Amino acid sequence: MELTRRGLFATAAGAAALPIVPAAAAPAQVLRIGMTAADLPTTHGIPNNGGEGFRFLGFPAYDSVINWDYTRTEKLADIAPGLFTSWQIDKANPLRWICEVRQGVKFHDGSDCNADAIIFTFDRIYNDKAPQYDPPAAPIVKATVSMIDKYEKVDEKTIVITTKYPFSFLPYLLTRILVVSPAQWAAVGKSWAEYAKKPSGTGPFKITKVVPGQYAEMTRNEDYWDKTRIPKLEKMIVYPMPEATTRVAALRSGQVDWIEVPPPDSHPSLKQAGFNISLWPYPHTYPYLLNCEEGSAFKDVRVRQAINYAVDREGLCALLNGSAKPAAGLYPPGDPLFGNPKENYKYDPAKAKALLAAAGYGPNNPVKAKIMISTSGSGQMMPIPMNEFMQQNFKAVGMDIDFDVVEWGTMLVAVRSDPKSQQSHGVQGINISLSFTDPSSMFRYYASDSFSPTNYNWGHWDNAEATALLRKAQATFDPEEASKLLAEAHSIVVDQAPWLFIVHDLNPRALNKKVTGFKPAQSWYQDFTQITIT
Repeated sequence: MELTRRGLFATAAGAAALPIVPAAAAPAQVLRIGMTAADLPTTHGIPNNGGEGFRFLGFPAYDSVINWDYTRTEKLADIAPGLFTSWQIDKANPLRWICEVRQGVKFHDGSDCNADAIIFTFDRIYNDKAPQYDPPAAPIVKATVSMIDKYEKVDEKTIVITTKYPFSFLPYLLTRILVVSPAQWAAVGKSWAEYAKKPSGTGPFKITKVVPGQYAEMTRNEDYWDKTRIPKLEKMIVYPMPEATTRVAALRSGQVDWIEVPPPDSHPSLKQAGFNISLWPYPHTYPYLLNCEEGSAFKDVRVRQAINYAVDREGLCALLNGSAKPAAGLYPPGDPLFGNPKENYKYDPAKAKALLAAAGYGPNNPVKAKIMISTSGSGQMMPIPMNEFMQQNFKAVGMDIDFDVVEWGTMLVAVRSDPKSQQSHGVQGINISLSFTDPSSMFRYYASDSFSPTNYNWGHWDNAEATALLRKAQATFDPEEASKLLAEAHSIVVDQAPWLFIVHDLNPRALNKKVTGFKPAQSWYQDFTQITIT
């Protein structure tokens, strides 16, 4: 199918109608944000809509048992104590983690956040016999935090988590578990749908108003336990705005103060109009996950390598007005985990054609494949123009690539499903944005243990050597040894190309000049507590 660029390069005058936003000028300390999401992320403590859901309606309103640390902007964000003040591995048992529970914390509804509330939250995700088990939402967490075997309250100050296998990276993944209020769940009738209307976490912001499909409003939590992170803002309001031109129009008209992913061709004029464009590296990759099973052309490593040599990444980055940089793997070259792969993917159509010819393809027998792409979504930049650009690259080397265009939520379901499942629509690849926020990312994406629907190896790429290295890396508690093993595994990943590595974007967002105090973290998530409106 041929796609047209009009969708994302339309003028503001041709954009979709703006969402319902109060017409009156915003109070002094209210921050209004236009997200890329097509719908409001769920507000009940397990946000949907990927990283953007957690960024705006997850971490601001809820604490995890372990939180992200946004203070060191010169390096990838690390972790910090949350509702666990400490965690350590049991020296006698590498499966057993001993965690100390923070005392004296209150939920937004005034009830105590204690060890029982944390166990309640774990049961919501992992215990399908518990009344609070949440079948629609639990897989959002379980797809990533899949290695937990059991958990128990030892006493009011101690919880023990046991993993299915030695897993040294567990603390990074526990950031996904946002703690919810048992008292509030009971008060709203023991329904997560009702809880989403009146949510209660322990975070620096309280979700105080939810208008489904339109906006969610958060107010400052004056009693937040970390006094250094009590918000300077009085309120923060987030709006779903999937159309890039709609977001730009809303920013220019003063209806919002901040937009995610402004279209790259708007950057110069926005700067000229006095808006700030924020660009900052973060752990983001934008690939095609390739179906490596029988029946897919991408089962052949030569075809996978060919598609990686077919793409003009520099041209794509120019299309994106410098808001991305070329990708040659999950990690960027220069990262300690990049390793020393033999393949160096640059724009080389001749090499792509030669690889395809060796695999039995040619002008009279082109590679035919369909790739699932989305119209917008968390970190998707400009998926339609970008895929149109690459479609021409593919055609030039003898690859006939078509697209299955879906909404972001549909893609999130697909990527957690078997490639042969109905949810995957019979495609041979998925163009999705993914993170490498923690050292276990490669295991989730590339190990044979992580075949979807267990985890995110959607294409079911199976390499025994890479899987063995990844297992060893997460089983060692020596960080240097783990890094060495991960770098070796990444070299194999690059050379075997289970993905088409496209670009790493630079987290573009546009801000009204009145927004001050924002220091972008190298993270998919951000700290809104230090922001002020001048």
